[in-house]
Amino acid sequence: MATPRIILIVAALVAAVFPAPAMSQAHVAASITYEETPRPKGLPDELKPLPDVGLRFLSISAIDGFRIAAALWQPPAKPAASTTLLVQVHGSGGNLASVQLRATARTLSARGFAALSISTRQHDEHVNTDNFFEIRRDIEAAIATAKALGYRAIVLQGHSLGTAQVAFYAATDWDPAIKGVILTGAIAKLPWKARHILIQDEDAYRALAQAARDAVRAGRPEATLPMPMRWIGGRQAPVTGQHFLTYRDEVASAADTTFWITRIPRPILLVRDAADGVVLPFEPYMLLSAARAEGSLVPDIRYVLLPNPRPPSIEGHIFADNIGPLAEAIASWLAERGL
Repeated sequence: MATPRIILIVAALVAAVFPAPAMSQAHVAASITYEETPRPKGLPDELKPLPDVGLRFLSISAIDGFRIAAALWQPPAKPAASTTLLVQVHGSGGNLASVQLRATARTLSARGFAALSISTRQHDEHVNTDNFFEIRRDIEAAIATAKALGYRAIVLQGHSLGTAQVAFYAATDWDPAIKGVILTGAIAKLPWKARHILIQDEDAYRALAQAARDAVRAGRPEATLPMPMRWIGGRQAPVTGQHFLTYRDEVASAADTTFWITRIPRPILLVRDAADGVVLPFEPYMLLSAARAEGSLVPDIRYVLLPNPRPPSIEGHIFADNIGPLAEAIASWLAERGL
């Protein structure tokens, strides 16, 4: 029988030849962070709260490192855990100060709701440059920040192009903290609309589609295409390959809200200004039809058309004449759901 001394010697030799693995240590592969910042320069003077309402500015880092500027509107003396917060997403080339976002946030924050307005990676001069799928990270980061701040009831609010981004997120992340979805100036089927309403030129459309595919195959999806895209109001706008393919191309694009809306298991509010010159009168009904189709997950959807006697215009699209009624429609819908 081996003596204890021999056993110890053998054990030592085994340990020397086959050292025990180091104790495992957790590492952070990616993270979402936020910090408070001073008021960003260049914001309009109208971006200010009503008396006793708090307005703070944040810088949020998405999981891929993109920095998102955000404005946090907080009602007076009300804990976050018992407050409904709207995560607000702007339209094409907008930002956290877009009129329909700041005006509704200003009104609603005085009525007991909070709002976190963000500037996504397609804000301002970055319009028509982004990849549709990457905007999801901006919304994800905003929601994670809202939760870290103590908010437990979140409503997603998107405007114009932001409605497609918000619908995609709500359809693919069934987070129980998301209690509802608000779509204002909602575009129904952007790839179809881009081809047949905005571009209106099959040769130009095909040239853009081919150039975008060439850019992706060359490993340069973020490159600006050699020809512009006909855009809102007939303007010619620069566009990148990744933007055209993920938003405008009828084969590759995922920015079809009629597809995503049926997969949202939350109540939805649709609001359109009657003088909207960008979203055509039939588009909300396309969304309503999809949301009410057999097999749709949408438990309830309401469409509110705000009267406006003026001719259709860009101003109608941003609710310039209807900010008060827009805020009231949202507040009433939230109140009816106990939010």
